[in-house]
Amino acid sequence: MTASGSYAGRTGHRTNVQTAALVIGAVFALVGILGFIPGITSNYSALGFAGAGSQAALLGIFQVSVLHNIVHLLFGAAGIAMSRNPAQSRNYLIGGGVVYLVLWLYGLITDDRSSANFVPMNSADDWLHFVLGVAMILLGVVLSRNAGRTGTTHTV
Repeated sequence: MTASGSYAGRTGHRTNVQTAALVIGAVFALVGILGFIPGITSNYSALGFAGAGSQAALLGIFQVSVLHNIVHLLFGAAGIAMSRNPAQSRNYLIGGGVVYLVLWLYGLITDDRSSANFVPMNSADDWLHFVLGVAMILLGVVLSRNAGRTGTTHTV
């Protein structure tokens, strides 16, 4: 970084919020890929396209379907793409966190065996969505708090 200002736009330099969006995006993309690998996804032969009928489980814990895996891949690609810009990174983290909190609430009020459980999700998914939602919002807020002040020095 130079004394004249921000380095966020230069090649090879990322802000903390950009790094967080990139890492989270990469993890989501990896999870999407892992959901299609037998052995890592248990009961793989019961992997359905969508709905509660899909009995496959990532790591034997989290209920997944083809649609669920595709959503993870797309969400991961969005995080990777949006990590190129600090403002977009912040939007990805906070917006994605809100989406995951909505999914958490949806999972709590939807019966796991219901046709409304189209993604599908089980209790483990629901609570993971809560943790992801809170963590992503916190990362987006905390890591972007001083993003507009790059290039300045603060003393305590």
